Amino acid sequence: MKTLVIYTSQTGFTKRYAEWITEKTGADIFDISDAKKKSDDFLKGYDAIVYAGWCNAGKVVKADWFLGKAPALKDKKLAVVAVGASPNDGPDVDTTLNKLLNEEQKQYIKAFYCQGGIDYDKLKAPTRMVLKMFAKSLYKSKDPKTRETAEYISHSYDISDVKFVEPIVDYLGEK
Repeated sequence: MKTLVIYTSQTGFTKRYAEWITEKTGADIFDISDAKKKSDDFLKGYDAIVYAGWCNAGKVVKADWFLGKAPALKDKKLAVVAVGASPNDGPDVDTTLNKLLNEEQKQYIKAFYCQGGIDYDKLKAPTRMVLKMFAKSLYKSKDPKTRETAEYISHSYDISDVKFVEPIVDYLGEK
């Protein structure tokens, strides 16, 4: 099966997952900026296409580009991978995945989530500032889980793991 992985990454976590999927499947890999330069016929040359993007405010960055092309690719195996700062078992993960695709898209695209982390050194200044302010506001909560989240996101951390690509690899039917 000829597989393509397209990704966008701000701090490196999504790129890492895209590379792990590529290593396990033998897929071709393109950053979204390079993929956008190709013609739509380019995508039709693949049996399976994975789009991986990082989460921002419950959405997957630049997923609209891929989702806009997906209706013409329904005969392919399609997947969207959301990479975020929350652990895979976090309560917001299901919400993010459920909102990622509409009911029609869920018929021919599979959505996955992979936990990544936060790297404050690689974040752009406005994003870094908003995240720090958000963490500060969460600390004020009386809910211990909310304060735990604040502690998590108040500093850089990496909770990515290659094991989280296994469901994606299984879906693609390649090992």
